[in-house]
Parts: sequence; C-alpha cells; structure tokens
Amino acid sequence: MMVAMRIRIDAVDLPGLACPASVDGSVPAYGNIHVAVQRRDRPAKLLAPQPGDAPSATWTLECTTSASPTGTEVKGPYVQDRLGRRFIYLSWGTVDESGTFTMFRRAKLLLDVIPADVLVAAARDGLLVGRLGLTDAQGGPLCARVEPPHITWTAERADQERLHALFCADVTFIAIARSRRVRRCPIR
Repeated sequence: MMVAMRIRIDAVDLPGLACPASVDGSVPAYGNIHVAVQRRDRPAKLLAPQPGDAPSATWTLECTTSASPTGTEVKGPYVQDRLGRRFIYLSWGTVDESGTFTMFRRAKLLLDVIPADVLVAAARDGLLVGRLGLTDAQGGPLCARVEPPHITWTAERADQERLHALFCADVTFIAIARSRRVRRCPIR
C-alpha cells in the first residue's frame, strides 16, 4: 500500500553568489550561483531555485512510501532512482541575465542511509525532514554524496509542517511590515 509523505529539505550556510577558480586552474570561477532540487530524469526541470547568498533555503517535495522486502521505499517526481539507490539531487548552477540556469555541480542527498526507524516514522507521520549546511570545507557549494553526519534526517508530523509554514508566513509578513526585509523563520 502506498502512503503519501512529504520530504522537507531545510538548508542553511549557503556559500554565496560567487565561487572562485581553484588555485591550480582545474576548476573555473562561477558567478550568480543558485541551488535547486532537480526533477527525476529532467535535469532542466528545477524546483524553487534559491540564490547562493540566501540565509536559508527550504524545499518541500511530494512523494509516496511503500513497504518493501528491503524496508521503506520512497518514490516521487523529485526522488531519483539509479541502480536501486534512491536520492535527491540539489543542483548548483549559474543564472545568466536571461534567467537561464546552467548546472555545474550537484549534491546527492542519499535516502537509503536514513535509519529504518526514522523512515518508518516519517511514513507514518507524513513528513521526513533533512537539515544540512550547503557550504563545503573549502567554502564552495556542497557537492557529491551527502549522508550523515553532513545531513540530519528526522521524522515529524505533517500537521507540524503546516504550523511551521503558517508561523513562518506570519513572521515574514511582520518582518516585511516592520523593516521591508524578509527575515529567516526562527523555528527549525
């Protein structure tokens, strides 16, 4: 039986809008960096690109879960499936003057490393939350395989996500009204 679930990715510590070239010249410099969730089998289809200098970024993905002989299977339009491994791509790219996103790097958020009890609880409660920083040890965009301890996965109740969204909307509205600036949601 398939059960609806959401995956929310809460990211902080974004690397900024520019990525300098490597000292040896093997990696070019990049500017106007953005990050987004990539749709399965459609690299050009991106969910909510965020600028690399944002204080935080959050994406919520619709998916389904089902019990399988190997545990809880997760499927959805933004869940990749390669050789039986499930993961989510965060694509890093530059955005030019016309708004075209050109990918130069990806982070692979591995789902098969999530503890089984967390995944079962998330399927039951309706929400799986991944929290991570998006700057690597060299100060650039995080890429390659991302697994604990670089990401923390927790199960939460889906109704808590609605409360989180409503609270953040209220805080954002108040912040805009007071200072014309949007502030980060204080709860995570």
